[in-house]
Amino acid sequence: MDREALVLRNRAMAAAFHRPALKHRVRRLLLSGAAKVPFPTQRRQTERERILLIRPDHLGDVLLMTPALRKLRAERPQAELHALVGPWSADVLADNPDIDLVLTLPFPGFARSTTASLSAPYLLAWRAARGLRRIGYSSALVLRPDHWWGALLAQLAGIPRRVGYAVDEVRGFLTEPVPYEQYHAVRQNVRLVDALLERDDAPADAASLPLVFRVEPEDRAWVDGYLSEWQYPLDRPIIALHPGSGTWVKQWREEHWALVGDALSSQLDAIVVFTGTDKELPMILRIIAAMKAPVCVMAGDTHVGSLAALFERARIVLGPDSGPLHLAVGVGTPTVTLFGPADPAEFGPWGPSDRHAILTASIGCRPCRVLDWGSDDPNYHPCVRDLSPAQVLAAARHVMRAAP
Repeated sequence: MDREALVLRNRAMAAAFHRPALKHRVRRLLLSGAAKVPFPTQRRQTERERILLIRPDHLGDVLLMTPALRKLRAERPQAELHALVGPWSADVLADNPDIDLVLTLPFPGFARSTTASLSAPYLLAWRAARGLRRIGYSSALVLRPDHWWGALLAQLAGIPRRVGYAVDEVRGFLTEPVPYEQYHAVRQNVRLVDALLERDDAPADAASLPLVFRVEPEDRAWVDGYLSEWQYPLDRPIIALHPGSGTWVKQWREEHWALVGDALSSQLDAIVVFTGTDKELPMILRIIAAMKAPVCVMAGDTHVGSLAALFERARIVLGPDSGPLHLAVGVGTPTVTLFGPADPAEFGPWGPSDRHAILTASIGCRPCRVLDWGSDDPNYHPCVRDLSPAQVLAAARHVMRAAP
């Protein structure tokens, strides 16, 4: 298939993917009716303002809410800020200085497992709402724009002020719907904080509101011990490669990662450290088999804190668009991120462009914003694989020159 025909095909398929299915249109009608049912608001008065921040997502999206938390804490220093997140991302906020309490909930649709029944999400919302009522909140921020379930939960919990974006299925459950406009995810979060504060400030920027993640000394010590077990000197430079992602359409060619790892290791006399999950270990081993450089494999052995400690001491972190690349930005390490179907204008690294390079292919159907193409032929989705090792190496050299 020639390039132009491929672009037309993918655009048509992406449009069909984003068109609401019948079951979603039916759900929208049912939710619009449910939103009109009056639920009693909380009457319990608390001595301090207590705000609930709802974010069901995983590592990267939760990190991208930390600048908004920093601004809210600065403007409401006496308020209690509680974050309601999935257990899969609780560690991201565990040591965050701007959060008083981290609550966890296995949000439906985000647990990366099948739902037990059609009624299970609604029963969970009812049970969770009773617990939130017992705590008592004055306000809730639904930080994911399309998260109708979180907005429903806030209404069931009787929270008097419910701020979120005025998108379909969500606006009916909010007391203060904010008009939705497409910005970077950090700015989306900060806009909701501004709405809660009844402010209209200038757009957020990475210099004044950076990502927040605090690396603990014990995690730095763990990384030192891990490298020592591999018999690598602790003063030797580290290149961190995180080649995996949550979907195959974001992944680069394995042989290209091998070339980049060897080249950077040779130029910097560095150790290449591979990170990822247990499931990504077979892919990483195939990459290593094609390499000559000294490597260390941490895939499957790190948690958020130890991964951050590793990235903090690395010269550079490279990988496809994924949560760990945002973690590297959060600890101040230069990055090169390969973007495919997602839009970097919305989910790109929140940091100075001279230290955090974004690489995209020129294919006309990108960004399609379809992160799961199922069993479709990968050759029809070359948006990441079209990138060359030369492009990645040039970007790596550029961001490392800019780093202090």
